[in-house]
Amino acid sequence: MQSELNIVWIYPDLLSTYGDQGNALILEQRARARGIPTRIHYVRSSDAVPHQGDIYLIGGGEDRPQILGAERLRKDGGLHAAISRGAALLAVCAGYQIMGSVFGGEEGQPVAGIELLDISSGRGAQRSVGELAADVDPALGLPTLTGFENHMGVTQLGPGVRPLSRTLVGTGNGDGTEGCYAGRVIGTYLHGPALARNPALADLLLSWVVGPLPPMNDEWYQRLRDERLSTVLGDKTD
Repeated sequence: MQSELNIVWIYPDLLSTYGDQGNALILEQRARARGIPTRIHYVRSSDAVPHQGDIYLIGGGEDRPQILGAERLRKDGGLHAAISRGAALLAVCAGYQIMGSVFGGEEGQPVAGIELLDISSGRGAQRSVGELAADVDPALGLPTLTGFENHMGVTQLGPGVRPLSRTLVGTGNGDGTEGCYAGRVIGTYLHGPALARNPALADLLLSWVVGPLPPMNDEWYQRLRDERLSTVLGDKTD
């Protein structure tokens, strides 16, 4: 394992709705609990995105901040450089859409993304709000995802990505899938924050950059998961 884990939270001043910043705190806590020194770098929209981080995070936001965030990331280029050298990324909701080739702006107009993922997004007919549960691609070896969504986006996946999961409850991408992944990049509509609801997903991101992880006592996380999943799915919990 490396000497220090560097977590980069991108544009907290623009894209940090519904507790998404908690994803950085969960990663920090789970790394430190295993004896891994960890530092969170808060990169505001006026700052350059550093190239040397290990895990990058970006969250959700309203239309105008999303457009500004996309413009600045396109000009900056730092996130592309980091992913090219093997860093991991979790992009949530508006941040997820930004990673594609295009997304819907304030009036539904197409806005250029940063083309980090082979996806394209637009505005759906109605807002999707509520609990979401989804079965993860078996190749990732993760339990059912739980979270909530609040977006008007619909996202089409290209051949360069795989669906992160298949929806059991909720809208997700709008085609029966939720999120996507390619290499060490994960996109999702899940808030909650996503990593508090899904600690195994946090550990997957950590393992990609630090290697195999010793287990943790996740009793309290599991209580939260059991409560949410039983509410949404009834007896069909993992």
